[in-house]
Amino acid sequence: MAELRTLNFKPGTLNPTDMRHHPLDSQLFVDNRARLLKLLPPGALVALNANDVPPTNADGSLPIVPNADLFYLSGIEQEESLLVLAPDAPDEKLREILFLREPNEHLKTWEGHKLSKDEATRISGIRTVKWLSELPGAWRGLMCDAAEVFLNSNEHKRAVVEVQSRDARFIEDCRREYPLHTYRRLAPLLHQLRLVKSAAEVEVLKEAIRITDAGFRRVAKAVRPGVAEYELEAEFVHEFTRNRAKFAYTPIIASGANACTLHYISNDQPCGAGDLLLMDVAANYANYNADLTRTVPVDGKFTPRQRDVYNAVLRVMRASIAGCTVGKLHRDWTREAQLMMNDELVKLKLITTDDVKNAKPDEPACRKYFMHGLGHPLGLDVHDVGAMHTPFAAGWVLTVEPGIYIPEEGIGVRLENDVLVTPAGPVDLMADIPVEADEIEALMRS
Repeated sequence: MAELRTLNFKPGTLNPTDMRHHPLDSQLFVDNRARLLKLLPPGALVALNANDVPPTNADGSLPIVPNADLFYLSGIEQEESLLVLAPDAPDEKLREILFLREPNEHLKTWEGHKLSKDEATRISGIRTVKWLSELPGAWRGLMCDAAEVFLNSNEHKRAVVEVQSRDARFIEDCRREYPLHTYRRLAPLLHQLRLVKSAAEVEVLKEAIRITDAGFRRVAKAVRPGVAEYELEAEFVHEFTRNRAKFAYTPIIASGANACTLHYISNDQPCGAGDLLLMDVAANYANYNADLTRTVPVDGKFTPRQRDVYNAVLRVMRASIAGCTVGKLHRDWTREAQLMMNDELVKLKLITTDDVKNAKPDEPACRKYFMHGLGHPLGLDVHDVGAMHTPFAAGWVLTVEPGIYIPEEGIGVRLENDVLVTPAGPVDLMADIPVEADEIEALMRS
């Protein structure tokens, strides 16, 4: 069994068997709330809800995905929870309130343990915890004193919102019952805060990365001609689960030409001799996500052509990691990578210098073989929230993931590391995970 690391966790605050991951230090959430309060105007009232339990068919349901914003501010992962902040409330006990489902024997029998008030306080650092049955009266009293009401919603630019969320229903109820109030958007404030990771958050990200590293090393040794993609997925499941983690996203385990499908998730084909295997798989630990991609030769050794393509991608990744500096704009960073990729593709004889010269500025020649973005913020969401038109700042964590995809040759290579932006320069959080072609071959031989 892997050693249980404490990081910024507080052993003994809760029984570690009470949750999937080891408890985090409640000071993380106390500090996050304090950062939010600095952005609020006088008389502000804030409310945000847990996610719904997602249904399947008939009476089935999936495990709840904790609301990232609620977790960021409270550490609470339980369904039907509600956090209320009223920093200027006359009664100090009402300035932070956590509303929870009240435990009872029926819930315990059918759904298991639910948080007590004391447990919720130890997790969140919030002293006032009430049951949901107390919400209507408490909320009305706070609304009567509120100058502006900040409510939450999913404002990720790439989100497709087709199912009404618990927050959306709460907004509708508030507008119907209190139509004369001034309502404001909480999401822009949280996006601003969550983009910059604290030292405590970086430590949890490092744990997700450590587990991801262990999974990759385990799987790399299991790759061979004839093994099925889903068998390798199962090896990741084993390593992640034994370390109290889960998949950060649906794993991509794509052999041969499958790697040219960017979001290939079938994972049901055998790995063929002479093929490359692209694995875009990472762990989620304590709701923080790693994001790793590695490409390995199924036979354990790159062919000369595969190595040339691989090293071209690796050079772009290395240079792009070095470019993750304070003040850099995402669009400029991406453009720099595209110019480097143009040069690499010319050397690989996939495009010509005329292709590069004749391409439109917003449609560089490399897009024929490198058609996706260079990277994105990472944190409580894999594609984490934050305004990408602002300059990189210290505390940002970015993925760096260039690739080359050649369908006509059945070759797809993508490499991806996670990088912390600091005043002293970028820190590659995955520097210890093998990525050089020789390192990959040596790992597979072992």
